[in-house]
Amino acid sequence: MKLVRFVLAGAVLALGWSTARAQERDLFEEAPWYVGGGIGYMHYEGDEQIDYGVYLGGRLGYDFNRYFGAELSLDFAPALKDNTKLAPNRDILDGDIWGLRLAIDGLLHLRNTRNLRWDPYLSAGVGMMYYEQELEGGRPEFLVNVGAGLFYHFNDAWAARLDYRSAVVGEDTEFNQYVFVGLNYRWGATVKPVYAVKGGDIDSDGDGLMDWEEAELGTDPFNPDTDGDGLSDYEEVRIYKTDPLNPDSDFDGLTDGAEVLIYKTDPLKPDTDAGGVSDGHEVIEDGTDPLNPADDLMLFTLQIEFDYDKANLRPQYHKDLDVIIKVLQRDPGATARIEGHADRRPKSQHAYNMRLSERRARAVLEYIATAGGIERSRLTAVGYGFTRPVAPNDNEINMQRNRRTEIYIRPSGKAAVHATSGQPMDAETGIPATK
Repeated sequence: MKLVRFVLAGAVLALGWSTARAQERDLFEEAPWYVGGGIGYMHYEGDEQIDYGVYLGGRLGYDFNRYFGAELSLDFAPALKDNTKLAPNRDILDGDIWGLRLAIDGLLHLRNTRNLRWDPYLSAGVGMMYYEQELEGGRPEFLVNVGAGLFYHFNDAWAARLDYRSAVVGEDTEFNQYVFVGLNYRWGATVKPVYAVKGGDIDSDGDGLMDWEEAELGTDPFNPDTDGDGLSDYEEVRIYKTDPLNPDSDFDGLTDGAEVLIYKTDPLKPDTDAGGVSDGHEVIEDGTDPLNPADDLMLFTLQIEFDYDKANLRPQYHKDLDVIIKVLQRDPGATARIEGHADRRPKSQHAYNMRLSERRARAVLEYIATAGGIERSRLTAVGYGFTRPVAPNDNEINMQRNRRTEIYIRPSGKAAVHATSGQPMDAETGIPATK
């Protein structure tokens, strides 16, 4: 019992020393608990009713700091072997029996604090051993064990271990040996890094925004132009008030950089000249001047709904298209471009939506040509799928806005001016006219 008192006194002193000592924040404070499991071998002294056996073991441990810890062990031996070498006057077991061992140990780690991967330790503790059958003493056996072991840490969370214990068991002070190998897992070991800025604010990418500001905005502190639109994150946030995470803040089809640096349009207004056609369509499709409302084409935006996966035009939309037919009939030289658009959902496929939106645009073309007697050579149908939204696809209202059909009518003799060269545009081709 003196040995037991010595072990318990040592554990109390270790706990007191660890809690009294102020330590820097480290892994053992962030993640003190660990759990493990493995397989072991029990070898008895030789004059006991049991000879040897293999056991499965579980471990639950807590580290007070990097040097001291406590561990609860639970071992189960399903088939302890009968010792057939006993003297004839000793009791013999009926056969293999199971055994259960419960122990608590204190661990003294001999870690090198500069290299925590190799982790040798010493251990001492007390426990109880229970058997399927009553042995000579007729009661569960009390044990005191001491030993040593070694952890090898693959990383902060996972480690392999090898453990050896020698136990003094029972009233006859039998000496039994235990060898154990297993794996350990330390939960909570993946500690989030704590960032600190010392010596002043840092602008890692040199865009004019401090790294802490970019962290708040969600931009990349190591990329001066996070969305790749031609404007730096600083210019978008501080000067133009555009979205540094969206290359086309106003959803007009032109990047913010192109609007500011090339076309001199407003990156926050989809139709800078308020002529009725978006800046992107004027530049990309029409060849008109996004700063001159006089050359904008006539735009009709219709929310034409089709049946799911169908391109058949519903009769309810005929009256809306009849208005467009009248415009084209009044101006025999006018041309029309019919564009189909779709919203984007998580499972939307690019190629499929491109084909479907073109089929729907062509259905509108066929109605205009057939019902209005308009020559098909004056009409063009194209589908853009979900590539040209006018709003983010983040709610049903915006997705409805994106499910649209746009019809652009260029009146005969309508002159257009190229946005960058300033030359007059050909009304039919949309390219600068030659002198």
